[in-house]
Amino acid sequence: MHDAEERLRAALNRPARPSSDFDLNPAISLPPGRVLRPAAVLLAVWLHPATPQLILTKRSSHLKHHPGQIAFPGGKVDQGDTDVIATALREAQEEVALPPDLVDIAGTLPAHETVTGFSVTPVLGFVRAPFSPIPEAGEVEEVFTVPLSHVLNPARYSIERRRWRNEWRRYYAVPWGPYYTWGATARILRGLADRAQHP
Repeated sequence: MHDAEERLRAALNRPARPSSDFDLNPAISLPPGRVLRPAAVLLAVWLHPATPQLILTKRSSHLKHHPGQIAFPGGKVDQGDTDVIATALREAQEEVALPPDLVDIAGTLPAHETVTGFSVTPVLGFVRAPFSPIPEAGEVEEVFTVPLSHVLNPARYSIERRRWRNEWRRYYAVPWGPYYTWGATARILRGLADRAQHP
C-alpha cells in the first residue's frame, strides 16, 4: 500500500469535527428549520509513484453559481443515485471523464453544510491507473492536480475574509500556483489535513 493511501485510510478512522461554511463565523445566525439539499463530491487521490496528486477542477466562468471557483468533481444527489458514493462517481465521470471502475473508494468524510443550502458529503477514493482527464464542456474550464502533500499540510492554509450579505465572512484558503482554493473546498481539505496528522 502506498504511504499516502495508508495515511489517509488511517485518517478516516480518527475522530472528526463537524464541517460547515460557518465554522469560522459563529456570529452568523442560521435560519431555523432550514432544509439542506444532499450533494456529494469526490476527493480523488491519484497515486503517482513519486508524488500523489489530488484532482481538482476550475469551474467555468460562465456558470451562474460559483463561476471560476476551484472545486472537487461533484454535484447534487440525483433520484437515480443509490447513495452519495454513486453521486460522487457519476459526477466525476461527467465532469472530468474519470471512469468509476478506476476509483477505489476508501470512505466518506463528515458532511459539509454550505451557505447555499447543501449538505455535501466528501467521498475519498484512490486512482491507481493512468487516465486522461477531459473537462466537461460548459461546466468545467480546467482539470488540474495539486500535490497531496500540499493540501495535507495545515501550515499551507490561511484564514481570510470577505463581505457576504453585509457581514464579514471568514474562510480557509489554500493557494497552489495560479489556483486559489477557498471556501467549502478548502474547509473540507483542512478537515482532512487535521485528521491526517500523526497523533
